[in-house]
Amino acid sequence: MPSRRSLLAGGAAAALAAPLASPATAASAADGPSGGRSRGRDVVPGADVAAARGWSVLRGRRVGVISNPTGVLRDATHIVDSMAAHGELDIAGVFGPEHGFRGSAQAGESEPEFTDPRTGLTVYDAYGANATRMAELFTRAGADTIVFDIQDVGVRYYTYIWTMYSAMVAARSIGARFVVLDRPNPIGRRADGPLMTEEFTSGVGAEVIVQQHGMTVGELARYFNGELLPKEGPGGTVELEVVPVRGWDPYSTAHEHGLPWVPPSPNMPTPDTAVVYAGTGYFEGTNLSEGRGTTRPFELIGAPYLDHRYSDRLNARKLPGVRFREGYFVPTFGKHTGTTCGGVQIHVTDPRRYEPVTTAVAMLVEARRYDAFAWRQDAWDTRRPFWIDKLSGSPRLRGMVDAGKDVDEITAAWREEVRAFERTRRAYLLYR
Repeated sequence: MPSRRSLLAGGAAAALAAPLASPATAASAADGPSGGRSRGRDVVPGADVAAARGWSVLRGRRVGVISNPTGVLRDATHIVDSMAAHGELDIAGVFGPEHGFRGSAQAGESEPEFTDPRTGLTVYDAYGANATRMAELFTRAGADTIVFDIQDVGVRYYTYIWTMYSAMVAARSIGARFVVLDRPNPIGRRADGPLMTEEFTSGVGAEVIVQQHGMTVGELARYFNGELLPKEGPGGTVELEVVPVRGWDPYSTAHEHGLPWVPPSPNMPTPDTAVVYAGTGYFEGTNLSEGRGTTRPFELIGAPYLDHRYSDRLNARKLPGVRFREGYFVPTFGKHTGTTCGGVQIHVTDPRRYEPVTTAVAMLVEARRYDAFAWRQDAWDTRRPFWIDKLSGSPRLRGMVDAGKDVDEITAAWREEVRAFERTRRAYLLYR
């Protein structure tokens, strides 16, 4: 069994000496050090806070864990392995999201139910499960407390937050408690992008929030509980507890945290990917490759029909915090497999000035100038065939790009939506 000291690797012991912060005091507890930048030794994820207290937040409960490879302590021990080794916790089972608990599945896939060889725990396949199915899984496992610990990347169309939302609705329906072990948002506090509309909700945007939400999963859970769960029918809110991050400056990025980066999904290999993904995820809705099948997904964007003019035109726009390198690549899977694609590699020169959504809109506008450009259409959804509409929340973005509108006019269309979201989310923020 790992010793308690081994769970506090990386100098966390001193940082954890103070009492656990409550939501009311988390803002002051999480203030970054002087200069407004989080230093790695000061940033302590909620999982490490809970582990240092011997997982007392979970004692006496039958616990179900929703996690994936990112649910690690600062010494890289997975929380499920730590909990299982503790000896005083009753673990009902583990619930794997998209890509699976141990992370072996590609995009749009999951791991089937199995017995984890390390811990002997049953791992249930929860990917794509709605609240009703999730409640069935929790009941089958006999869980009365659900723990969520997954590294999000701060974007509406990244599916883990919707796994969390369904799990919260499910936990409420069976009277279970819900505990979030919070982690930093790797792209910080900025909110941006169009608001989802009810008509275009899907697995890549199940509820009405803006595209780049600028919240941690703990803050989102509080927002979901206060704003959205009461609309899910009788039952009101779920019994929610968030174990906050310590020492995190919400205006910092993952490059400044000093925490180990575990890819949240196979095509999110580095913090650099997370920084651009809030915008370049749009290219999944086009016939351009979004870089899947390369070593720099979502940073390499291209198609067989693009040429040097694409990078030249983008650089001429002088977008803040970014340069575009003319690049060529051959995807090993995904769109244009085995075919040479021209395009760009995005080089973020200043993450604090970089605007991923605005940058991606500019990239769409310039790509639309090529005759071979097309929007991806899905035959399985004849009512809403355009994937970009699901990613952006409505047909508005697609319509404005097709109409030849330029970047400033397009991004201005959702400016007030972002301001309204920022006003509403303020009550649920834990870090200032």
